[in-house]
Amino acid sequence: MPLAFTLDLKREYQHLFDHCDIPDEKYSVVDNCVRKIVASKPRYEAVSTQTGIPWYFIGIIHMMECSGDFTCHLHNGDPLTARTVHVPKNCPANGNPPFTWEDSAIDALKMKSLDQWTDWSVPGILFQFERYNGFGYRSKNIKSPYLWSFSSHYKKGKFTSDGFFDPNAVSRQIGAAVLLRRMSEQQIAVAGEVDTITRIRQTGEQVVFDPVVYDPLAKELQQLLNIAGIHLRTDGKAGRLTSDAYHRIMGRYLRGDRRADE
Repeated sequence: MPLAFTLDLKREYQHLFDHCDIPDEKYSVVDNCVRKIVASKPRYEAVSTQTGIPWYFIGIIHMMECSGDFTCHLHNGDPLTARTVHVPKNCPANGNPPFTWEDSAIDALKMKSLDQWTDWSVPGILFQFERYNGFGYRSKNIKSPYLWSFSSHYKKGKFTSDGFFDPNAVSRQIGAAVLLRRMSEQQIAVAGEVDTITRIRQTGEQVVFDPVVYDPLAKELQQLLNIAGIHLRTDGKAGRLTSDAYHRIMGRYLRGDRRADE
């Protein structure tokens, strides 16, 4: 049964995204994957121009379905030399193989009516990520690894083949939401009008390092960093821990922190 994109579901997605914690030991692997997506941005933008779908959504789906391989169908990773043989089968219906990656990608995205989707906020993107793979994990009461693998939201449990769920299997693939989260942290892709990461950047630019004096903007920054999954005391004093947390998200220390000049 299709899942309705309700207000409660939007809140669920936003909460999970804001509290998505990527373990330190996973960052290098995630960053390598992000770099691979960014390197192919022109090809994703070409499809984006024809569909109205953000390039980074296309790039992340390409990584999920094809590991970034441009010789595979975006539908499911089958080779472009023939129509798809796995679900969805016999795609694209029009044209003759071998297919170009762009033509196949456009067919796959339109098959999911993604060219008709207009809500490209964080919740809207996460809903479409989950819809692309299917909502079957909800019946297993676990967060979908297709979205949340390599984050604090997922431990184990995986459909290892169509219709077969192994509660002890662990996904080795980086989740789509985790990739979006990291791209947002790096300001490569910012979904929605003003998401949490953008607010962290905007507020942090106004905060001066000072571990002694209370600053209401420093408290606001600490609260935003907590939403982003970094646990700080919200005392309004922009000391070393706050600057460290800001550096983890934005890649730079607060203004006035002497480490910013090192």
